[in-house]
Parts: sequence; structure tokens; C-alpha cells
Amino acid sequence: MTLRELLQSVDAEAYASIPLYEELLKTKPEYGSSNRIEVKVLNGEIAVFNLHVGLLGDIVACPIDVAPDLQVTKMQLLDAILKEISHEGFTETDADDFWDDMMDLRKAKNIR
Repeated sequence: MTLRELLQSVDAEAYASIPLYEELLKTKPEYGSSNRIEVKVLNGEIAVFNLHVGLLGDIVACPIDVAPDLQVTKMQLLDAILKEISHEGFTETDADDFWDDMMDLRKAKNIR
């Protein structure tokens, strides 16, 4: 299942107040990506990997691989993905440090 298919398969009313859901739902899939969204359990929490925000059209076309031992509902899966995309837990300080590093030409080669 791709992220787009997941978005379309959940109860839209449950996500009506989440602008990111609405934006992803109306995003037209682009070429897709060879990346696959990976969902696993890490320290007892649902963890989402390999979800790098570039073009939303690429993200919605990505297939989702859920660890075989992870028993989650579609809503739990979508909640974890939306949380990862929205950078919940990525503080203002983290963002400032990230962009400082990206703009520092001495470090840019190593980061990119």
C-alpha cells in the first residue's frame, strides 16, 4: 500500500482538522521514489523511517513497509506518518542548528 492509498482508506472525518492530511490527500502523485516508508517498533513506540520531505507528490507515491510483527490499525499508522512528516519533536533549536549547518559552506559538503 502507498501513502496515498492509506490516506484514502481512513475515515476522513477523523482527520478533518489536520491541514497536513488535507494537503497530502489532494497532492497529485509524482514519479514516486525508490524509497520505501518503513514502519517498525523502536523502544516500544511506532517509529517511521525513510520519510524525507522533499516533494509531497513523491511521498504520497511511496510504498509503506510495516514490520511483520507490528500490529497497528491504519489510523495508528497514518498518525505515526503524519507525526514524522510534521517534524513533531523537531524543536526550534534543532531547526535553527540544522539550517545553520546547511548554510555553513564548510559543513555543507559533509551534510549534503
